[in-house]
Amino acid sequence: MNPFKSHFKFSKQERSGIFFLLLIIVALQVGYLVYSKVANNHSAKLLKVDETTQVQIDALKKSARQKDSLVIYPFNPNYITDYKGYTLGLSVIEIDRLHQFRAADKFINSVQDFQKVTLVSDSLLNKISPYFKFPDWVKKPKTSNSLLVKDSEGSFKSNVVHVKDINLATALELKEVNGVGDKLSARIIKFRDRLGGFVDDEQVSEVYGLEPAVVQRITKKFKVLIPPLINKININTASASEMAQLVYLNYTVSKAIVVYREENKGIHSFEELKNIEGFPSEKINRISLYLLL
Repeated sequence: MNPFKSHFKFSKQERSGIFFLLLIIVALQVGYLVYSKVANNHSAKLLKVDETTQVQIDALKKSARQKDSLVIYPFNPNYITDYKGYTLGLSVIEIDRLHQFRAADKFINSVQDFQKVTLVSDSLLNKISPYFKFPDWVKKPKTSNSLLVKDSEGSFKSNVVHVKDINLATALELKEVNGVGDKLSARIIKFRDRLGGFVDDEQVSEVYGLEPAVVQRITKKFKVLIPPLINKININTASASEMAQLVYLNYTVSKAIVVYREENKGIHSFEELKNIEGFPSEKINRISLYLLL
C-alpha cells in the first residue's frame, strides 16, 4: 500500500474548492498589475509640465535669483551708511574708521584716500572702487579765484589769483608773498610739520611772528585744498608725553589732563577740558580735531 496516496487524493468538492481558490489568487494578481499600471500613468500625467508652464517657472526662478543678488550703483564713498557698508562687505571697524574721519568734517577725494582711512583690503577695494563717484570739483580742483579789480580808468577787470595748497607749498613759494622771508617761511613749514598738516586756513595765523596783514596775503594765495589725515590722540588712554606732542598742549597741561581723567574716571566730553587749569579754551574747537574720547 502506498503511504503517500492518501495525501493527494481529493474529493470532487475539495477539487472544486482548490480550483476556485487558485482562480481568485490569479484574479487578484491581475487586478493588482492593472491597478499599478493605471496609477503610474495617472501620476505621470499629473507630473507632466508643458513647455509654456516650464518657461514661466524658469522665468520666476531667474527673477528670484536677481532679487537675491546685490546690485551696486555709483555712490559717493563719503556718505556710506552702516547698512550700505555692510552690504558692500566692509567690517564694522572699517565703517567706524570712515565715520570718525567724516565726523572731523573731512572728505575722501580718491580711491587711495578711502583705503588709507578705512584700511580695507586690496581685493575689496578693487571690487567696490569702480563704483565710487566723486564730485566734479574733486576731478578738477579749483586752483584759482577770479577777483574784480578797478583799473586806472575806473572800470572793473578780472584779475585771476592762483591758489595753491598750503600743505604742499615750499619755502620758495611762500616767500613770494610780500612780508614773508627766510625765517617766516621756515617757521610756517615747521609749524605745518608739527601739526601734521594744516586743517583749516586760519591756522597760519598761529605761526609766531606773522602779522595779520601778512596772514591775509598768505591766505589769498594759499589754502587747505586737501585736508591731511590726522592721527588722533585718545585723551582717555594717552600718556602726558604723547599728548604733549600736539602743538596746542604743553607737558604741564597734558599732565593736568591725565590727573583730571583719573580723578573723574575718564573724560566724557571735550567741554570738560575747559575745567582744566591752563587749557587753551579759546582753541577748543580746533584742538578737538586732533583728539579722541
